[in-house]
Amino acid sequence: MKRTLSTISMRGAWIAALLLGSLQACTKLDEVPQSSITPGTFYNNEAEALAGLAGVYAQLRGAFPGYCCAYYVLSEISTDEMVVPTRGQDWYDNGRWLEMHRQTWTATSPSGLQDINSAWVNDFTGVANANVVLSALQSRTVMDSAKQAGIIAELRALRAFYYYQLMDLFGGVPVVTTTDIVARPRVSRDSVFKFVESELLAARKDLPLTRGASDNGRFTRGAVDAILASIYVNAGVFTKDGGGFSASSYNSCAGIAVTGYASACDAARDRVDSILQSNVYQLADTFVKNFRADNNLSPENIFVVKFINQDGLGFPILQTTLHYNQFTPTPWNGFATLAQTYNAFDTLNDQRKKIFLVGPQFNLETGDTVCIRPGCAKGAPRLVFTPSIADVTQATEGEGVRIYKWPYDPKHVAQNNGNDFAYFRLAEMYLIKAEAEVAGATPTPPGGVTALALVRAVRARSFPGGDTLTVVNQDAILRERLFELAFEAKRRTDLIRFGKYIAAWQFKAAGDQHLTLMPIPQSQRSANSKLDQNPGY
Repeated sequence: MKRTLSTISMRGAWIAALLLGSLQACTKLDEVPQSSITPGTFYNNEAEALAGLAGVYAQLRGAFPGYCCAYYVLSEISTDEMVVPTRGQDWYDNGRWLEMHRQTWTATSPSGLQDINSAWVNDFTGVANANVVLSALQSRTVMDSAKQAGIIAELRALRAFYYYQLMDLFGGVPVVTTTDIVARPRVSRDSVFKFVESELLAARKDLPLTRGASDNGRFTRGAVDAILASIYVNAGVFTKDGGGFSASSYNSCAGIAVTGYASACDAARDRVDSILQSNVYQLADTFVKNFRADNNLSPENIFVVKFINQDGLGFPILQTTLHYNQFTPTPWNGFATLAQTYNAFDTLNDQRKKIFLVGPQFNLETGDTVCIRPGCAKGAPRLVFTPSIADVTQATEGEGVRIYKWPYDPKHVAQNNGNDFAYFRLAEMYLIKAEAEVAGATPTPPGGVTALALVRAVRARSFPGGDTLTVVNQDAILRERLFELAFEAKRRTDLIRFGKYIAAWQFKAAGDQHLTLMPIPQSQRSANSKLDQNPGY
């Protein structure tokens, strides 16, 4: 079966995750979770350990709209890639979507108490679930020692990834590695960085280079290398607390010491080289292969969140973007992109701009002409998606180009599509290596592949008429990351690293550098008096 996590089905993974306790209970550190599953009563054999592991993987889905509204929406809607306009009675939601996009959130505002809090809860739930299983497996042997070491490595890598997201959004957070229910203070962002790095490095040695098709989605050495490459290229931000890095210029990885390296740029380069030299991954021959419902077959996707076309387990992005009449069941007609982002693609002979729906629209399943509500049969006008949104507080049904990077699954069940979501692809690794070299890393081997050649290798499949790029610098790399990685939860992190996050588009935020970190949600501070607030909030 192509969409399983070892012997545990994705449906079983979701159930396993739910059995480990409620989302909110996992973050109230002064409460005892009400669950009969503990390290002492479960995880006594391989099947139970795999069930626990599957639950930790399943929590990754909580970052996406339709399950929660957490890391993904904060990474996208607070940038120039996505906006959620108010359309009549739809999508106002107490102002949280526009507040997020305009960067006017606070610790107690609608987006602060919902979306920002959801990100905190979702990731710490992943941490807590991992700790429960780790506590059992690190205290006794329940299976073949090599298998057990591999599962422990997966759990440590998963926990490190949840901390990667927390570090990205909030900076310093409590680092929790036990199941003890006690209030903990935050540690510095640099301390979280070092924890994530050390956990990934420790886990890497016990993970396989590759896995069979039935285990697609489970951690490999390549996935660990990809996350390490990402944290290293972001070291200019991730090793400093708010106020310690530039919010208006490029925050380089150069000169920042990490384990084994005087410069994080060199470390990022070497992690990418490790992936390239493994010969496990290749660039897909077409861009769209990385996003279709059969993208589990893509040779490019390194670390993915698994989805399946079954009730409650599918990839939900189309439900948020498509017009009410474009798909079955009725989508929500919400998420769109800004004209300036669409036009950045439209000025190029770049096949990647096909990720957008613009102009007269059709039903994606039937091909029928689509009209705005109440529909063509009742004489309503044809649905036309326009790049411009005249007023995001009162947008029409057709304003805003829609995102169609992940085509619908022909075998979808309701809104549940089977497309996996790739957090890391080989194309991004090429771009990270190019950026590291532009920032100061020594090319390897000396005189070998240049930053320009790396970027052109990524672009080649998308320019059938030939690529004319001749210069690669920081600005060119940021543009290329937009074109290649749009809507893949990278934009916020990229804009912060390049010093362009604050007021970088048509909405002008009243704040300043403090916005590069999210506030610690007030609900979490109320539950844990040891959590101090980020500066500026």
